[in-house]
Amino acid sequence: MSDPVIKRALVSVSDKTGIVEFCSELSAMGVAVFSTGGTLKKLQEAGIEAASISTITGFPEIMDGRVKTLHPKIHGGLLAVRGNAGHEAQAEENGIGFIDMVVVNLYPFEETVAKPNVTFEDAIENIDIGGPSMLRSAAKNNESVTVVTDSADYAVVLDEMRANGGATTRSTRLKLAGKVFALTSRYDRAITAYLSGAGAGNNESTGGTVAVELERELDMRYGENPHQSAGFYRMDDGNGSRSFGDYFEKLHGKDLSYNNMLDTAAATGLIEEFSGEDPAVVIIKHTNPCGVAQAATLHDAYRKAFSTDTQSPFGGIIAFNRPLDMETAQAVDEIFTEILIAPSFEDGVLDLLMKKKNRRLLLQKQPLPKEVMEYKSTQFGMLVQGRDSRLVSREELKVVTKRQPTDTELDDLMFAWKICKHVKSNTIVYVKNRQTMGVGAGQMSRVDSAKIARSKAAEAGLDLNGSAVASDAFFPFADGLLAAAEAGASAVIQPGGSIRDEEVIAAADEHNLAMVFTSMRHFKH
Repeated sequence: MSDPVIKRALVSVSDKTGIVEFCSELSAMGVAVFSTGGTLKKLQEAGIEAASISTITGFPEIMDGRVKTLHPKIHGGLLAVRGNAGHEAQAEENGIGFIDMVVVNLYPFEETVAKPNVTFEDAIENIDIGGPSMLRSAAKNNESVTVVTDSADYAVVLDEMRANGGATTRSTRLKLAGKVFALTSRYDRAITAYLSGAGAGNNESTGGTVAVELERELDMRYGENPHQSAGFYRMDDGNGSRSFGDYFEKLHGKDLSYNNMLDTAAATGLIEEFSGEDPAVVIIKHTNPCGVAQAATLHDAYRKAFSTDTQSPFGGIIAFNRPLDMETAQAVDEIFTEILIAPSFEDGVLDLLMKKKNRRLLLQKQPLPKEVMEYKSTQFGMLVQGRDSRLVSREELKVVTKRQPTDTELDDLMFAWKICKHVKSNTIVYVKNRQTMGVGAGQMSRVDSAKIARSKAAEAGLDLNGSAVASDAFFPFADGLLAAAEAGASAVIQPGGSIRDEEVIAAADEHNLAMVFTSMRHFKH
């Protein structure tokens, strides 16, 4: 069967980008254009010969436009198999003319529900019914019908029509049909996610059904270990598509590995805690921070962060909350790092850093989304939760000891609390003058984490006297707090909530510690 010449096109678009120019070209090629509502008005105002869809159906648009394309003369014209004698006879008998092209994009449901304070009624009115129905009918009959959902494809379709006497090729029609089902699938997932959240438009709701689409974006040489296969996939869970390329641009270096991706997520998540604040630097190793600091300059912040642990940063990942300047870049260049992440790079910095071919340089293009769901797979199913995106304010802290923390101690307590949220549990973080002094991560016992943090500080020659200490969860016994006091800490921040809180508070008072409760824990498994 030869490629059918396009003679009649049905056009109804929400996003009208390029539609006037496209339909003008179609009309010039002799294609009869039929349209609806706002699209019809726009085309006619532009001087394009376009007729109302009512001239096909013989029926007006009714119920505020809810019913206009759901009609046998529309779907019969789309679904009739050309060359099938029975179909053609039934079409003629019922006065159904073939429709050779459908140009449709859908009501902006995702954009609507993403707006603050969107009402349930507005969301429902932005559920497109006729659009997906026409798209699916046209895509099913892709052997004869060309279906266009994306303005980026207008030029391709016009070029093929010019080259083929008004017809498109089978391969293009098949590709465009595939895009239809990807679009309608994503659209339905967005609606499912919204309605599963009881119509509240709450992206953090974990409804009864969660549909996630994954599309391979980047190849990984292997997973965590060479014997494991892996890939990186852009994700759409009904709350918008998210991909590596949306947020980062790799400016230099080898392809990113599976472990690099995890470390990049960890480093970026932590550095964004200091967005809009004084210059800050985060150094990550195996998803845990081994050094974090703030200072008056980015260079000083890097030197302070590095001094926390001068061994672990080798082969690590470093993130900056400011444009990476030459002085800081020269300091970083003294050691080998896997990845550097910055919002921009000042003049000459890239030339310097690109001299090491194995170093990856990532430009962060925009902040990571916060109010989204997190997914963790197990061998027996999927865990879904909202991101741990909350932090307490100073006003929410509850001082539980006789001694109030000083202003300097409060600064360090808040700094430490931001960091401990991003450290694997059990977590103990010592901080002084907005610099990590010791980090204890991922131990089965909180006391062991405290010992490791203290040991790391000693190895680096850092004095813990007068430091602030953060614990991601409550101290179940006084021994963890006593270990901090023995190390020299003068202030403590922890969630509280243990049945032995009074015992822990009494121990803090006995050692003249200032302690605050957050009433919020930050387990990170």
